[in-house]
Amino acid sequence: QVQLVESGGGLVQPGGSLRLSCAASGSIANTYHMGWYRQAPGKQRELVAIITTGDTTNYADSMKGRFTISRDNAKNTVYLQMNSLKPEDTSVYYCNAVNRYTSRSYWGQGTQVTVSS
Repeated sequence: QVQLVESGGGLVQPGGSLRLSCAASGSIANTYHMGWYRQAPGKQRELVAIITTGDTTNYADSMKGRFTISRDNAKNTVYLQMNSLKPEDTSVYYCNAVNRYTSRSYWGQGTQVTVSS
């Protein structure tokens, strides 16, 4: 089992940047595929980006070229660098971990990102 804690959210102006962090309570190396999802009010949770244990990444089309997911296995932390932010990026961002052996999924509590002038 792993617990996830997100941080780094906040208020940013359009065109600005934020870096989100997700700290895991245990080792994520070689075991957990990691991802970021987001959910805006009244909308379904959607994929932002994922990074596998082998460092393969995948992004939702609307985030390609603006967002970068990375992982530091030594720190048991996953990051989401978000650049060129738009008002429509306003959401609660959730960290997700999927055990590659059991497929069990874990979620963090979320961090609010608000893009507004």
